[in-house]
Amino acid sequence: MTSLLVHGAAGRLGSRIIRAARATPGLEVREAGRNTDLSKVLPGCDAAIDVSQPGGTVRLVAAAVVTGTPVVIGTTGHSAEELEGFREAARRLPILAAPNFSIGVNLLFWLTQRAAESLGQEFRAEILELHHELKKDAPSGTAQKLGELVARARGQNYGEVVRHGRRGLTGERRPDELGMHAVRGGDITGEHTVYLIGPGERLELTHRATSRDIFARGALRAAHWLAGRPPGWYEMADALDLPR
Repeated sequence: MTSLLVHGAAGRLGSRIIRAARATPGLEVREAGRNTDLSKVLPGCDAAIDVSQPGGTVRLVAAAVVTGTPVVIGTTGHSAEELEGFREAARRLPILAAPNFSIGVNLLFWLTQRAAESLGQEFRAEILELHHELKKDAPSGTAQKLGELVARARGQNYGEVVRHGRRGLTGERRPDELGMHAVRGGDITGEHTVYLIGPGERLELTHRATSRDIFARGALRAAHWLAGRPPGWYEMADALDLPR
């Protein structure tokens, strides 16, 4: 019997993960939320999945360092300092950080990097993401990851080239600029498009999610893969055996 802790169990994704876990033979699931004493529920767990809030992730990772429990982080919106703390913790336990658990999105990551490498800066990069109106952070962690991949493929620093939206007299677009745009409304599960716009042609790479169940299945797959791994910092591509 494999034991799994879901931190952020009351949330939209957390509840889906719990439902999927309970339908999986040989898997015991424990629930945790904002007021849970993690020191009491973490011991004995083979892995923990965090889909809470940034502050909740910090609390879970700190507790997991004590117990040595592998942690899958699905929460986004962390500060640079928090992310650095998680990477430091990964020296003592396995941590898999995934802005998106979808198999399709992780393939989109790979395709985006390959396309950006092949086309170069002659093709201008713009990223558009759409989500439901209750999402608290923008841009999404997935969109930011896509932007980071484009910048890395072109030898750029993401923070120096990203431009969040446009308004007013903006002047001409810089050749090295990376546009980032967020739309919020209704019940959109998630949609991401990478535009690579060249002279006379445009390449669009799009992923549309129509059900959160894909994220729940991916989270369980990540947790199952991470359990028993040595300490280190992992990504969803590792769990899916995709090239980085």
